[in-house]
Amino acid sequence: MPASYAYLGPEGTFTEVALRTLPEAATRELIPYVSVQSALDAVRAGEAEAAFVPIENSVEGGITTTLDELVAGAPLMIYREVLLSITFALLVRPGTKLSDIKTVSAHPAAQPQVRNWLKKHLPDAHWESAASNADAARLVQEGQYDAAFAGEFAAARYGLEALETQIHDAENAQTRFVLVGRPARPAAPTGADKTSIVLWQRDDHPGGLRDLLGEFATRGINLMLLQSRPTGAGIGNYCFCIDAEGHISDRRVADALMGLKRICLQVRYLGSYPRADMQPGDVQPPRLGTSDEEFAGAADWVARCQDGRF
Repeated sequence: MPASYAYLGPEGTFTEVALRTLPEAATRELIPYVSVQSALDAVRAGEAEAAFVPIENSVEGGITTTLDELVAGAPLMIYREVLLSITFALLVRPGTKLSDIKTVSAHPAAQPQVRNWLKKHLPDAHWESAASNADAARLVQEGQYDAAFAGEFAAARYGLEALETQIHDAENAQTRFVLVGRPARPAAPTGADKTSIVLWQRDDHPGGLRDLLGEFATRGINLMLLQSRPTGAGIGNYCFCIDAEGHISDRRVADALMGLKRICLQVRYLGSYPRADMQPGDVQPPRLGTSDEEFAGAADWVARCQDGRF
């Protein structure tokens, strides 16, 4: 297996900065790819051991490009996640003044995070989307656009200046990134884990979503992400991307997944992995009746009833 990680490039993206916070990144060759799709396809093709891509931000929610890629195509699994605080700089060619800026560029996910700043300071500037914030900086360097919203650290890489820094509409904005590889046995539970899945309903009926969510609620499992994505089969046809507390080895999580498998048309397991926002000691204990011990005790009671030993 190639000892390399693919990531959303080019060099100088927030994705690269977040990836370098992983200790194992120091022992891998880090290869930038032009899109989330190409980075994930590199893993599917065996060209990279894993891919590191953005999946969610605290302003707009799920990154649809990444979610859709995980929903479709050959299955992949999430093994790690990283949270990175995000603030933007306005990068320009040396000598550019604010009044000179007529066009600006960045990744589409950046626009909601700088929309109000842009309206206040550059109300007439034309927005152009780029494959990544670093790619927008490269296009500014080449003269295609006047300015780019990117990390201040990208300025030196592309020979630009940071005309403005600390740009963000929302305080404490964060982006969540995930390390994605081919399917394998998930890592052992840490006590502060997350499980990601995709669900497809068998049919459209009143209370259908409630039925899905009920499998989690009755087992005391909190959800951290619930996002619908179109299946492409027509208007009104959606699947649901879900992040749930816990690990597949937890009895309550495994039991919920079995329940969902029974009632759903399809369930895609995307992995169980350590949470980046919490340590094991910070996790609240399971609700009454949902611990592994209580599941085991209930199963033992049923077995004794079946044997006439109650």
